[in-house]
Amino acid sequence: MAELYYREALKLGQKEYRACVSGGMNPVLPVMDDFLPEEQVNLGIRMGICQIPAEFIVGTKTRGRTRSFARNFMPILPEGTEFAGKWEALCQSHLKDGIRDPIKVYEYMNRYYVEEGNKRASVLKYFGAVSVMADVIRVMPEPGSGPEVEIYYEFVDFNRYTHVNNVEFSKKGSYAKLLKYMGRKPEEYWTEEERRAFSTVYANFRQAYESCGGGKLASTVGDAMLAYLKIYGYESLREKTPSELKRDIGKLWEELKLQQEKEPIEVKPVPVERRGGILTKVLTGTAAVKNLKVGFVHDKTPEASGWTHGHELGRQYVQRVFGDRVETMAVMDAAQDPGAAIDKCVRELCDVIFTTSPVLLDASLRAAVDNPDTLIMNCSINKSHRYVRTYYARIYEAKFIIGAVAGALAETGKIGYVCDYPIFGQIAGINAFALGARMVNPRAVVRLEWSSVGGRRAALERLKADGIRLISSMDNARLYEPGQTLGLSFLDGDDQRLLAAPIWNWGVYYEGLIRQILNGTLKAEYESSSKAINYYWGMSAGAVDVALTDAVPVSVKRLAGYLKEGISRWIIDPFIGSIHIQGGQTVGEEGRPFDLEDVIAMDYLVENVEGRIPEYEELSSTGKATVETVGVEKAQKPE
Repeated sequence: MAELYYREALKLGQKEYRACVSGGMNPVLPVMDDFLPEEQVNLGIRMGICQIPAEFIVGTKTRGRTRSFARNFMPILPEGTEFAGKWEALCQSHLKDGIRDPIKVYEYMNRYYVEEGNKRASVLKYFGAVSVMADVIRVMPEPGSGPEVEIYYEFVDFNRYTHVNNVEFSKKGSYAKLLKYMGRKPEEYWTEEERRAFSTVYANFRQAYESCGGGKLASTVGDAMLAYLKIYGYESLREKTPSELKRDIGKLWEELKLQQEKEPIEVKPVPVERRGGILTKVLTGTAAVKNLKVGFVHDKTPEASGWTHGHELGRQYVQRVFGDRVETMAVMDAAQDPGAAIDKCVRELCDVIFTTSPVLLDASLRAAVDNPDTLIMNCSINKSHRYVRTYYARIYEAKFIIGAVAGALAETGKIGYVCDYPIFGQIAGINAFALGARMVNPRAVVRLEWSSVGGRRAALERLKADGIRLISSMDNARLYEPGQTLGLSFLDGDDQRLLAAPIWNWGVYYEGLIRQILNGTLKAEYESSSKAINYYWGMSAGAVDVALTDAVPVSVKRLAGYLKEGISRWIIDPFIGSIHIQGGQTVGEEGRPFDLEDVIAMDYLVENVEGRIPEYEELSSTGKATVETVGVEKAQKPE
């Protein structure tokens, strides 16, 4: 019987060997000694006896037995050899009593290289063992040598407290997210019972995922499970039957496929013009939509929030523009129960739902997965979800112009800036403002304060206490209140002179999006891409503008007009060339504009900004909730 098993294993080894040769790969086992220096290996950390994933046993420590096995650890030496006899004897022992002696391995980057027990590993792999008992020595890579190493160090921290070693991720921060979704603290030791429970959940998810075709994707099972947990949660995953899991994974498939993309987001900087006619319909496979019902879900009320007020004006604008062709409805104050607010729009048979705040993103994603026939779009940026498309305005273009106005009017060179939340897009606005100010005034310094740290009024008072009177703040104020600023203002005691304000033209933005929905181009864009779609329109689309008051001198107005024309025609770019940032570093390449993805993800401040990005614990409760969803990395909660 053992001879038959060896013959079958030999066939598997020979098949793997031939496939590797034809594919230009090394057909035999990799050797740790060939790619790691001896002094690094000698610094290995003894981990003791533990169960290791059989699939992660990938090579040998030394060259001694590497030519005896194909790359899949199956034998390649002929029947009748001494090696074959020993393999068969081990096979017979495994079938009778099981292989109990641990193998000895070296672990590097969560892959195992056998020093003693290559044949034992081969026999166990042949019989489909999930895990193998091993005496492990861990060899650490040099820190700071690339993203993969950074992820590995995160794994080491995770493994220290959990002893789980079979879950892998391809993106930084994923182990911390897994613990967060499970409701566990980072430095909390797991019991043996908790490890077994998690292993069962992970194995069930993996089986369902791979039965749906997940093994063909480049992303890891861990990546897919994390995407699942974000929508359904860990307790839900624990309770699901195999058939329910397969159903959920099928609904989530586009989201899971997205995990394999190295650059998962596709930014759309301008509306796509649809050329009419039969040819366009053939190319896109999309016919025009006749009528729409559109729901708007706001996290607050227009009376309480300038942001909500602006979006509600946008809804009223599109209702007037489209008339009977588009019917709109609005749900206010949805922050307390966003799922119920979105469900209300679904029950009212809305074809499209705009959720107008980043804090509504997670609920939007869950609703989009559960209602695939409803298009749900969230007002945020830099989030990678296939089922929810996001939209945001390039307000930094307006900030650049207003910064230039401020620089021209700042007699002392000191300018104040109050920002709400350290989220994607807002840091770019701060930097653009500061660059615009310095462009016209080399002495310009922008003092940064945050309204989400102690309140807006306190932020303004700190600026005024330093003698700063020219302040940019309150871009989305609903109503003017004494002591607050709307846009760029000059404050002199209780007197306030408004100078300039950025304009979020949400009506124009929504009109453009709805036209693309009606004529089919939005659907065609989605179907032609495998990535998450982020719409990021600016002045060229009419989504952003600048308003100047009569308090601004004519010459400065003329300058602002030149800048607006140049930005609208893509001649002027606030972020071009090398830029000096805080800490003495330089970002960007001389003569080359920044990629929009890099602008969106900025988490640094340019050198003429005085201030810093606040830490998570400094933020208000609303600030924390917003940052948890769309905050830049520096402001995220430490894990």
